Amino acid sequence: MDVEQAGPGPASGGREGSVAWEVLLPAASAPARARGRSLQAALREAVRSGRLAPGTRLPSSRDLAADLGVSRGLITEAYEQLTAEGYLRSGRGAGTWVGGAVRAAPPRARDLAPRPAGARADFVPGTPDLSLFPRTAWAAAQRAVLAELPHHELGYPDPRGLPRLRTALAELLARRRGVVADPERIVVVSGVAQATTLLGFALHARGLRTVGVEDPGSPQHDALYAAAGVAPVPVPLDGEGIATEALRASGVRAVVTTPAHQYPTGIACSARRRAELLDWARSVDGYLLEDDYDGDFRYDRAPVGALQGLDPERVAYAGSVSKSLAPGLRLGWLLVPEGLADEVIERKRTMDLGHPTLDQAAFTRFVERGDYDRQLRRCQHAYRERRDAFVAALEEHFPGSHVSGIAAGLHVIATLPRRYGPEERFLTRVAAAGVAVRPLSACAHARTGDSAEVRLVVGYAHLSPARIREGVRLMAEAGSG
Repeated sequence: MDVEQAGPGPASGGREGSVAWEVLLPAASAPARARGRSLQAALREAVRSGRLAPGTRLPSSRDLAADLGVSRGLITEAYEQLTAEGYLRSGRGAGTWVGGAVRAAPPRARDLAPRPAGARADFVPGTPDLSLFPRTAWAAAQRAVLAELPHHELGYPDPRGLPRLRTALAELLARRRGVVADPERIVVVSGVAQATTLLGFALHARGLRTVGVEDPGSPQHDALYAAAGVAPVPVPLDGEGIATEALRASGVRAVVTTPAHQYPTGIACSARRRAELLDWARSVDGYLLEDDYDGDFRYDRAPVGALQGLDPERVAYAGSVSKSLAPGLRLGWLLVPEGLADEVIERKRTMDLGHPTLDQAAFTRFVERGDYDRQLRRCQHAYRERRDAFVAALEEHFPGSHVSGIAAGLHVIATLPRRYGPEERFLTRVAAAGVAVRPLSACAHARTGDSAEVRLVVGYAHLSPARIREGVRLMAEAGSG
């Protein structure tokens, strides 16, 4: 029977025949070599989606084949395959029925990426300007490595990363961040988040069950260390960084720190405090866990060198391309002290068998050819311009405000005049106006209730100067309402 002459419905009649015919008819038009697989896939999906409900009796293979204009063998094979998989059931002389084993939810592809919904102005920190991503240079690097990469390097890599990339990173980090970088101690990771998790597992293996975290600080550290079985212990700051007396009193033997540009306050750890932190780590046989999340971006003088360079056996150093290229690349590095190296490397192996080889090879070429240095210079120029635009807009629309942490990084702390408080009322008003902001209090471990003072952690890197000026204007109008 010719399918195109079958008319609007199946010859076999009945609701079950109609439903089966409707869901399988498109698959019956597939090319001959793929027709059997297409029929099976269509029938399987119809059962999963509930269009063919449990208990539905299907037409005989002879009738359905005639309706669809295909061979009876294709239908028989489809019924037998789905019966073997549990989607259908059949009995000798009793026909074929939809089974009751399937409990699949309707498929949904939700987007859980963190972004404010419908914000007219978004000052939430943490995101660079993704339009600055060097698409042309990155595409050229990918094409080159696809053409040149030896076949054997497409296998499982060294869990630490490609030797050539680790060598390039050692030179780059020593030159730009002043670290002591042995390629044998570098582990290529999926960003600082994975580096943090690996360090958490390594500390746990050494018997540590607590880790100090800066207060205020990044909430990300708390969750990642807790997932590795290491409880975060808040340690307060003073004007020079982590307060060492509080650190000694905490009882921890490892502490997370952002010494080049503390998140979120923007404090650059003083030379005296760096020495005190290293003395503490040596006295307790412990570790400093340095998150150099935006150390390359300093605007008023040369970047402050990494703490790790002072004692690579007491400082684990982590960084990534999330602020310089794009967080979606999931590419970073971890310099590991010898005492933690074996556990970190083995955890990396069991976690994912190593970072994707093609991405590593592309970034290697990107670094070796100087493209990464050029990208850093480009970003630094753009972000300095945007920082200046925000400071100027704040002075215009919020006269009397105070800004700190502006010498480096991709965010600042803005303290507004008291007339804009209390904080909770201000946040409610600006949110209603479609302005997304983050208060400094959101980064603190201990909440003290509504504050009369409004202090904001303002991210500006992802916004053009024009959008910065417009966003600050909208915020001022809402806050003054």
